[in-house]
Amino acid sequence: MAEEMNPLEELLVDELKDLYSAENQIIKALPKMAKAASAPELRRAFERHLEETRRQVDRLEQIAESLDIRLTGKKCKGMEGLIEEGKEIMAEDLEENALDAGLIGAAQKVEHYEIAAYGTARAHAAMLGYNKAAKLLQQTLDEEGATDKKLTALAESVINVEAVHA
Repeated sequence: MAEEMNPLEELLVDELKDLYSAENQIIKALPKMAKAASAPELRRAFERHLEETRRQVDRLEQIAESLDIRLTGKKCKGMEGLIEEGKEIMAEDLEENALDAGLIGAAQKVEHYEIAAYGTARAHAAMLGYNKAAKLLQQTLDEEGATDKKLTALAESVINVEAVHA
């Protein structure tokens, strides 16, 4: 990136730092969510998403290297709040199926935040002509959308049905 960044470049750098912080917070939260889940398929979904999230961090690092920027030094307050909500659900004395339903809801809030953030960053990277960055951001955006769909399917097929009939 040039010494003098234009405002859209500055915004993109800020968005990338925010995403980097968010993903690293998710890496810390997912093992706790997996441990709290009682349904084996939900636990597996959280464990798979942990591996995927690590690859997404690698992608962000590739982007940072290609743009010659540092991603550290910013805390994503939005993700911090969403993870805090998830912790509150885990702290409640809920029956197993209700807890799983709550965990799915918390995870989907996280996914929707990421979908919005990655979509914005991808659009800004594309506008600036950073095609490699835009492509990598799109790859992660596709994964986040797929994870959201998987969580919806889990909620509809197993978890929420069992919570209702408990």
